[in-house]
Amino acid sequence: MTDTVSVKNIGLRGVTVADTKVSFIDGKEGVLVYRGYRIEDLARNSTFPEVAYLLLYDVLPNSKQLTDFSKQLQDAASIPTYVYESLKLLPGDAAPMDVLQAGVPLLAMTDPELTDDSKEANLRKAVRLIARLPMLVAAWHRIRQGLDPLPADTSLSHAANFLWQLQGVKPSAEMARILDTCLVLHADHTFNTSTFSCREVVSTRAHIYAGVTAGLGALSGSLHGGANAQVMNMLSSLREEQDVTGWVQKQLANGERIMGMGHAVYTTMDPRAKFLKEMALVLGKETGEEKLVDLSMQVEQAALAEFEKRGKTEIKPNVDFYSASVYHLLGIPADIMTPVFAISRIAGWTAHIIEEKTGEAQEKPALYRPKAEYVGQYCGLMGCEFIPQEKRS
Repeated sequence: MTDTVSVKNIGLRGVTVADTKVSFIDGKEGVLVYRGYRIEDLARNSTFPEVAYLLLYDVLPNSKQLTDFSKQLQDAASIPTYVYESLKLLPGDAAPMDVLQAGVPLLAMTDPELTDDSKEANLRKAVRLIARLPMLVAAWHRIRQGLDPLPADTSLSHAANFLWQLQGVKPSAEMARILDTCLVLHADHTFNTSTFSCREVVSTRAHIYAGVTAGLGALSGSLHGGANAQVMNMLSSLREEQDVTGWVQKQLANGERIMGMGHAVYTTMDPRAKFLKEMALVLGKETGEEKLVDLSMQVEQAALAEFEKRGKTEIKPNVDFYSASVYHLLGIPADIMTPVFAISRIAGWTAHIIEEKTGEAQEKPALYRPKAEYVGQYCGLMGCEFIPQEKRS
């Protein structure tokens, strides 16, 4: 034991804990790659089901493979009645992420392959999870409004179907396309906190649903997936602000954060944020809410100018900054934004879980077991003297 804490590995920042073939980030250059493919190419040219297939199977699907995979997603898009009935028993003001985290174990209980830990079975379970997480989110939003959940519409795409089940209105082709691109952008991001949580849990040989449940818990935090809702709350509070630059300066002077700014890995603009900014501009015009997008841009410009003055040029908009505006303009409530993040990230989570379980691309012990530095009370190897309760002062 030492008297001081070594800060070298605190928080595992910069520590390599395993190998992976799923995705890669170059934070200095602003590069994000899924299975070798740049996020820019995937965002412009692919769909979420195609990207989910890529993440799970390590190859882009041909036409037949994509058709078959999309059919598997559609066939899996059903939730047992007891799950809906269970949701109806929950408090109406329950946080959607808590409901989602409670719902996944409910789905596990009747999965016919729950105890089959083969790669093939886990791939099928991954398909079921990708198909059903959006349904859970939409169902809860309907139930808490006193409405019945809506069945899946097989004529709609994966993204369009979620908006239909959430809102009860068929979305425009443009809105469905934009949400689909958002799902592509959020599908994976290497060993972020929630993904590491998934992998750590299943390294114990826990089943895939347990790993996903852990990932949901990590994602719910305001410093991770919950940050997009925090950005939306910030923008909502600034709608009547006359001096956005002054507000930003005051926030930073008081040691407060500008939500959606800065990243643990990127030292340049998050490559996903560029697409989200473009989509926010498109949606602002389509919905007539250009003011919200203008406000986002004002906050961004003011924050970047202040960070420049402080010599913190590495702090740029992250994925949450403009995703908040995009989701809001798609008609998604602020407290549903993090669950939408989850219905995308489930593709990456399950790909990482399967990689962890199969031992592919890894150089690590079977079980994650980091070491902590003890800095508490120490009375030598014999331990502190135990004093009976009646004699303690």
